[in-house]
Amino acid sequence: MPRGAWFFQATRGGSLPAKRMIILGLNAWHGDSAAALVKDGKLVAAAEEERFRRVKHWSGMPAQAIEWCLKDAGLTLGDVDHIAINRNPKVNNLRRALYVLRKRPSLGLILKRLQNIRRAGGFEEALRRAFPGQALKARTHHVEHHLAHLASAFHVSGFEEAVCLSVDGFGDFASSAWGMGRGNDIAIDGRVYFPHSLGIFYTVITQFIGFPYYGDEYKVMGLAPYGEPKYLKEMRQIVLVRADGSFRLNLKFFRHHSDDVHYTWDDCIPEVGTLYRKDALESLLGPERAPGAPLEQRHRDLARSAQAMYEEAFFAMLRALHASYQCPRLALSGGCAMNSVANGKVYLNSPFQSLYLPAAAGDAGGAIGSAMVVARQFHNGEPQVANRERFVMDHAYTGPQSSDEEIRALLKTRAADLAAENCATQRCDDETALCQTTAQAITEGKVIGWFQGRMEWGPRALGNRSILGDPRRADMKDILNLKIKRRESFRPFAPSILREHVHEWFEQDDDVPFMMQVFQVREDKRPLVPATTHVDGSGRLQTVHAHTNPRYHRLISAFHALTGVPMVLNTSFNENEPVVCRPEEALDCFLRTKMDVLVLGDWMIRR
Repeated sequence: MPRGAWFFQATRGGSLPAKRMIILGLNAWHGDSAAALVKDGKLVAAAEEERFRRVKHWSGMPAQAIEWCLKDAGLTLGDVDHIAINRNPKVNNLRRALYVLRKRPSLGLILKRLQNIRRAGGFEEALRRAFPGQALKARTHHVEHHLAHLASAFHVSGFEEAVCLSVDGFGDFASSAWGMGRGNDIAIDGRVYFPHSLGIFYTVITQFIGFPYYGDEYKVMGLAPYGEPKYLKEMRQIVLVRADGSFRLNLKFFRHHSDDVHYTWDDCIPEVGTLYRKDALESLLGPERAPGAPLEQRHRDLARSAQAMYEEAFFAMLRALHASYQCPRLALSGGCAMNSVANGKVYLNSPFQSLYLPAAAGDAGGAIGSAMVVARQFHNGEPQVANRERFVMDHAYTGPQSSDEEIRALLKTRAADLAAENCATQRCDDETALCQTTAQAITEGKVIGWFQGRMEWGPRALGNRSILGDPRRADMKDILNLKIKRRESFRPFAPSILREHVHEWFEQDDDVPFMMQVFQVREDKRPLVPATTHVDGSGRLQTVHAHTNPRYHRLISAFHALTGVPMVLNTSFNENEPVVCRPEEALDCFLRTKMDVLVLGDWMIRR
């Protein structure tokens, strides 16, 4: 489908010029708070609050992200016509009430849920406090959490028709939702309601294996290939997959539905208390691992078994949905859609033939999704027309960027710090020469900080806020962990590969622009790229296109010309912090680590 904005044409009285419509979409008071700005149906800016606050997964009102989005578009809060938030405190309330009457959970749990609902309902007042003195004329729309998830995939996918599935922890009293997207509409036909959730299951095993922090689930996914599914039988006692493709949790192992579990969402890094019943789960799986304790083979086997259990339930859902709708296209979203290992097996384990995954499948993506729901409903006060040209999100470069003047001024201000590190600085006006010089440095085993253009939307560094290395070096993982990342040795690094060469290097040939799927590397290629091939022979690839990121494509092409390998190792530009946003943060990270080269726009800094 072509990219672009929608334009309104009057159906009576001839053609009229389109009136501008500005929609601000938000994920607020939840992990990965974020803002997105949609103008006339087209996404023009989006960023997560953590990048500005410098606090991972920051939760609260995304005031700085809102401020940046508006400034980037040359707007003020008073210019916004509609505000969409991915929470709706008015949905599923009868189910909530019936659940309380039947199950009688703790009073503390009830009060926390009511506080959450009130917070979402009082959104406008909180926004006025965050922007004192600014006019607020926008109409506010509370979009159901899972509808926002579904829209974050389908409404930017380019699909005219697709099965839509959201799999998450919880939002608006549901953990999953599905239905059909057709044209401008998404019809939700079914949901999995509280307290049953595949996201909660995966978080419980994450906590049980000794990874206690919000967002640590990806560590279990990275650890799983080092184990065997020896505990799959036990996992099937925790998650019960039904013949119709649905699932239920065995609640005797869980606390989230009955106890006063600690949650923190207010202007901070999110915190989630222990979600499992220790005695019950230890009787099934053995002793829990304390955070920081040595990793044993049993923990690796538990990780592999949890991943296998998730995939069993997930693919049962997909097969049932395909059988029901008989549509070959799938738009997938929700926090569990960050499970890139399972995503990479969709074509192998279900009949679906086309898949769209958004760059931010989790809660941050609800900012775009909620805005797109409103955009599809309203334009100049009229319902949307089905045959309008629609926006397709084929890249994630929607965040802040810095001018050459800003970078020049920064380097001048920090000249003494650079001199203290014996750094040489030069500007390169020739992009081809810049890419060739950088590619040569990569072949020499240098670690490169690569800061270009607009910051990426979503959790993945996609070639604008990246640290790059040579995928051919077996020791590159250790070099990066020693010099920069200081993270668990079992976690893999990803390859960025030229789109036109995917079929030569991977067993599946698909477009993966947002690094959201893991494919098997072809067996004969694995010895050539050991740094980006995981222990099970897989790689979480990013496909790079010349039309969406020409400079990054040119850099990889230069490396390909030198080595015959059409990919580079790509990891996020950070050091136990959110991905860098501004050049100041990139330079700070370069100086405090042992990075060899920093490329800031057209400027190259070498140690």
